[in-house]
Amino acid sequence: MSDNPIGASYVYLLEPEVRFLEAAVEHLIPTDDLGPGARDAGVVVYIDRQLAGSWGSHGRNYRQGPWMEGTPQQGYQSRFTPQEVYRIAIREIDQHCRSTFDRPFAQLTPDAQLSFLQALEKDAVALPSLSSKFFFDLLWRNTEEGFFSDPLYGGNRGMVGWKLLGFPGLPSSQYRELLTSHEPYYAEPVSVMDVQTGKAPVDAQGFPKHVLIKKGN
Repeated sequence: MSDNPIGASYVYLLEPEVRFLEAAVEHLIPTDDLGPGARDAGVVVYIDRQLAGSWGSHGRNYRQGPWMEGTPQQGYQSRFTPQEVYRIAIREIDQHCRSTFDRPFAQLTPDAQLSFLQALEKDAVALPSLSSKFFFDLLWRNTEEGFFSDPLYGGNRGMVGWKLLGFPGLPSSQYRELLTSHEPYYAEPVSVMDVQTGKAPVDAQGFPKHVLIKKGN
């Protein structure tokens, strides 16, 4: 398994699940000439941390039925917790791949993996326990979260997601100096972890001091 960005072991995910997710998320946000993809950004670690917490177990959610098909406006409707969705779906996907391709998802060729993920998105793979599209949509949402969240939560390693967008992270009092200016604001991103560990200096009001980046025309 790949090293995770905060030097700790996985809390909830099992090794086959990590292998599946590392392969899957790299297709959702791939490494390219713009920078690292989801796998190297630590998205799987982010997902693991979320599954291990109260969100993963739906510790704060109403858990009783009736279980009916909801609308997109009604949010999460499954009887399964996110923990259960990931565990069940990955197991059933690997079983499907073994019966169809004689190997689990993580051992398929990259092209075959991509085609299979596209089939999941279209709900074209019949899983015994849940909708393949439901799992794909949850995985895609969590991948986006992990790629662009504060590194404190395990993903966005090296703040690659923020650098890709040009997002400076935590707000700085330096913003005020540019309120009347039409110049774009370019700065090295600062995370919550940077402030907590003292890596990023703060001003008297507790705002981080941004290191501005000069970009040519």
